[in-house]
Amino acid sequence: MTSNPPITPPPADLVLADVERAFAEDIGAGDATADLLPAGASAKATLTCREEAVIAGTAWFDACFRKLDPSVRIHWQAKDGARVAPGSVICQLEGQARALVSAERSALNFLQLLSGTATMTAAYVAAVTGTTVRVLDTRKTVPGLRLAQKYAVRCGGGHNHRIGLYDAILVKENHIIAAGSIANAVDAARRLHPKLLLEVEVENLDELQQALNAGVDRIMLDNFTIPLMREAVAITAGRVSLEISGNVDLSTIRAYAETGVDFISVGALTKHVHAVDLSLRLQFA
Repeated sequence: MTSNPPITPPPADLVLADVERAFAEDIGAGDATADLLPAGASAKATLTCREEAVIAGTAWFDACFRKLDPSVRIHWQAKDGARVAPGSVICQLEGQARALVSAERSALNFLQLLSGTATMTAAYVAAVTGTTVRVLDTRKTVPGLRLAQKYAVRCGGGHNHRIGLYDAILVKENHIIAAGSIANAVDAARRLHPKLLLEVEVENLDELQQALNAGVDRIMLDNFTIPLMREAVAITAGRVSLEISGNVDLSTIRAYAETGVDFISVGALTKHVHAVDLSLRLQFA
């Protein structure tokens, strides 16, 4: 099995920008309900995870509270990438009561979503244990939170596909139609962006051979049957890496992985997210 990718901390400026957008939505000009609490009052809070999950998003959670109370004390019992059991206390906080109340919803939104992404990813990674396949995410992410969700995928043991349209080339059907052929599309891509990874999506074995002849870096097999996947692996013979896309879920991914392909991309990692059930309970001094 391939080793898991490193879980590198997200850039602080990215996290802060995400938090500021969330606060603009939720707090706006001020938390009218939090004004009911005495100014200067302190509180403690306990964060519990109510289901089995893989944690991701602690930096976003922390940044929400520190934005409103720079002196808040946050004590984590679980790091990003850790699997926790139902009922686990995963974090405790102490700080200004108004700040804890105002930041709570945004902080939980980030942690629930990103932990859900990590947990979903971990399930897919577990399903291909013992193979050499790498599970990839896609661009099917929550608008504005792509880098956050792709970080969460790494927390779950998955790997990132291209981040956006700018850091790799994926030639699909419409590009091929516009260019006139796979060869023409590949030639244009190499000429315009010679340093970028170049991948071509193919729908049959004839197109596979065309992509191999064109000298691409990776080939995506779109909606191939399992027998055709095996045949594609045999034809390619390790000359370029192969990726599977389409009709991938937890019931199919194992069989796909056992065909010998290198990558399987799964839109569900970031698109079909079940937010993890978290509870933050406050105690006022």
